[in-house]
Amino acid sequence: MASVAQRQDGIITSLGGAVLEFVEAWGDVASFAGSALWWMFTSRPSRGTLTPNFYQIGVRSVPVIGITGLFIGMVLAVQSYADFMKLPGMRGWLGVAVNGSVIRELGPVLAATMLAGRIGSAIAAELGTMRVTEQIDALICLGANPIRYLVVPRFLACVLLIPLLTILADFMGVMGGAFIATQYFGIEPYEYWTRSQQEVGLWDIGTGIFKSMVFGAAIAVISCHRGFNSSGGAEGVGRAATDAFVLSFVAILVLDFFLAMFFNSVYARLWG
Repeated sequence: MASVAQRQDGIITSLGGAVLEFVEAWGDVASFAGSALWWMFTSRPSRGTLTPNFYQIGVRSVPVIGITGLFIGMVLAVQSYADFMKLPGMRGWLGVAVNGSVIRELGPVLAATMLAGRIGSAIAAELGTMRVTEQIDALICLGANPIRYLVVPRFLACVLLIPLLTILADFMGVMGGAFIATQYFGIEPYEYWTRSQQEVGLWDIGTGIFKSMVFGAAIAVISCHRGFNSSGGAEGVGRAATDAFVLSFVAILVLDFFLAMFFNSVYARLWG
């Protein structure tokens, strides 16, 4: 009986320790995000720090986001067409399914996921390298706040440019789906676009863009936090880059769920 009680106490102690570590870790992330927001609203970053980050995060992500969005729409049209063919008179509704799915969910989520892999890992690796080589400590010694100088420009670039990249992914997805549906499957273009225009509106576009802004903020905060807290040399930098992508991906999925629930409830109250 004593051994059973000891095992139970050990399990409870381990579980409690894991919960405390989880709360402490995300509390540290929240504090880090609060500091970034404080410096963002109290001081304006210089153009010399903003422009390179805008170029790296925005301009250099255009090709991968465009290709991703294009094939999202094309694959979705191919997969959906087989199901719509089973229902009489539903061929014309293929555009609603493709465009609605791309604009509401797949465009923002998959674009953010691609950017978490490309941008989040790069941010974490860059800041992690600066941490282990003591460049961040050197900034502090020179009197510069590292969050204001290093985090705020990256945060602004993610929040402002990821929605624009999501719009690009949505556009390419819609065009890719329309090409497959009208040119390959022979659906009448007028019917395809008319049904889509009737069922997919500004509410869907606006919610998708807002989601992408939240995803961008999450990617920036998590990636910068992992980079700032990197340790252990080259191995620690690699671990920080991997953690940045994994945690950003999980955060995107969790935030997407809660945002979808929130927007559905708001839509039901307004027009339900």
